[in-house]
Amino acid sequence: METLGYSVGMLWLIGFLVLWESVWKAFALWRAAKNDSVPWFVVIMIFNTAGILPILYLFIFGKKK
Repeated sequence: METLGYSVGMLWLIGFLVLWESVWKAFALWRAAKNDSVPWFVVIMIFNTAGILPILYLFIFGKKK
């Protein structure tokens, strides 16, 4: 089955990636704001990296000192 030229499986994959990115981005933005890290907040807000950049920030770069 196709919808507007995309298969249903592709639409599910896109939906999953949107949800995945949104969850990780929300946590990373919250931590960047809490840590007063304006550069990281702006970078995470602008770039969509399928959750990679927010995950890196949360587990590597965003630790409290």
